[in-house]
Order: sequence, then structure tokens, then C-alpha cells
Amino acid sequence: MTSNTHADYRLSQLDQLEAESIHIFREVAAEFEKPVLMFSGGKDSIVMLRLAEKAFYPAKIPFPVLQVDTGLDFDEVLETRDNWVNRLGLRMIVASVEEAIEKGIVVDDGKTSRNRLQIGTLLNTIEEEGFTAAFGGGRRDEEKARAKERVYSHRDDFGQWDPKNQRPELWSLYNGRIHGGEHMRIFPLSNWTELDIWDYIHREEIEIPSIYFAHEREVVRRDGMLLSVSDAVVPKESEQTETLTVRFRTVGDKSQTGCVESTAKTTAEIIDEIAIAKVTERGATRGDDRFSEAAMEDRKKEGYF
Repeated sequence: MTSNTHADYRLSQLDQLEAESIHIFREVAAEFEKPVLMFSGGKDSIVMLRLAEKAFYPAKIPFPVLQVDTGLDFDEVLETRDNWVNRLGLRMIVASVEEAIEKGIVVDDGKTSRNRLQIGTLLNTIEEEGFTAAFGGGRRDEEKARAKERVYSHRDDFGQWDPKNQRPELWSLYNGRIHGGEHMRIFPLSNWTELDIWDYIHREEIEIPSIYFAHEREVVRRDGMLLSVSDAVVPKESEQTETLTVRFRTVGDKSQTGCVESTAKTTAEIIDEIAIAKVTERGATRGDDRFSEAAMEDRKKEGYF
């Protein structure tokens, strides 16, 4: 009887995804003059920051992080964001939508959501700071428009995205050439799924905002979603509030981000829940993606992350 004396050096799926993402971070850091990582404090951007930490350890992450602040973020998310930034000693740039309105960079007509006003705010900050590449946490399984993205997503000198003018990435070879005024959006998590993200958070024991776990919250049912009652979501006369056990699958603008009923209080329980989910987190709980079939694609063409 013979025994196998060869070690099995095959990587797990998570290890393969991690290695690919780390490679992307290092490529961008070597190729682009001035990158920045867009960091909201949500689960995807936290995983992205953890990967960047590993990519350059024991050195510090060699670029700043950028948050586009709508003024309507959840307190728990901002607290976790600050914990990560302080622990890693990062330079954080906060691009405020409120300040952009005051300066006339974007126009608040009272109808447009703060989420859409992030577009002009972001593009102005990229131009002012001279960033040539911006890491984003988008994944191809999130939404149809994001499935059209390459890892290196070219943006013209107006910050616009043309889905018909994307560069081939055969054999994971990336073309980062840009002209003056242009920049690249970089998506290290392109090949990850929501389940992969949660598996990685579980394995790495990563700190994330508490609202991702089940808790009691006062909510109101509106447009097929459960919205958290707050200064941004005030119940209408025809609406009744309820106190339910819920959690958030994604976090963003309080006025546009819904929660789901859930009893999952640990990452293991969330993984079991996500494994059988039939709707992506954005499709289920992001009101700004429900305006039309092409809502996300329209925003991305204008410069959305």
C-alpha cells in the first residue's frame, strides 16, 4: 500500500480570491501615481481595507481613504469607520455632500436623493486631490450594471463610465494607461460574492458595524422595504411603525437603505441565511436601485462608484 507523500498546495476558494485581490492592490500601488481607497465603513469596503492591510504589511497602506458623506449615514457605521482608520493610522478624506451643496458644486432641488448627489461630490474631490485611481468595493453579483465592470474601470476626463468602451483583461492582465484628467476605478472584489464576503469576515474575525447583526428596531413599511424610523425617515399619516427584529444586508443613506427581518446574531448564522437568499442585498434593500431597471447603470455613467 502506497501513501501520498506530496503536500497539497492547492488554495481554497477564499485563499484564491484573497490572493487575486492582494495582487490587484499591489499592481495599482506600483502603476498609479496617486490612488485612493473609497471607504464607507460598510462590509465590502472593510474587507477591501483588510486586504489592503495584508497587501502591504508590515508597511502602512500607501494611500489615503475617502468617504463621500451624505450626512445620512448610520452612527454605527461611522463609529466602525473611525475605529479602522485610527487603528491603521490612515489619512481619511471626508467629502461632504452638505458642503458641496453650500459651495454650489451640486444642486439640492429637494427631490434628488443624497445618494445621487454623491456623484458630483466624489468627482469634484477626485479632481481637486488629483487621484488617478480609486478603489471601490463593487462586486459583480450585486447588480446588473456592476456585472459589466472590468477590474480596471476607465473613467474619462468628465469622470464618466462607458460600458461599451471597457478594456479586455485576458489572463488577468490590466491596462492602466490614462490621459491627463482621466482616472481608473479599481474593483478588487469583482470576483467575490456576498457569501464570499461573509465567509471572509467570519474567517478573519473582522470588525463590522453592529447593525449587520439582528437587533430590535422601529421600522416602517414603505415601497416594499422596511425602513428604519429616524430623522431621515419620518412615518407618514397613512403608515404605522413596528418594532421588529431586523438586520441590514447593506448600509448607506438612511433614507434609501432598508433592513430585513432576521434572527441572525453571528457571522455563522448570517452565512446560513445568505446561502439560501434569492435576491441580492442591493436588489432587496436599496431604494435608489429600484427606480428603474437601469437605475444603477445611469448613475455609473455619470460617475457613481
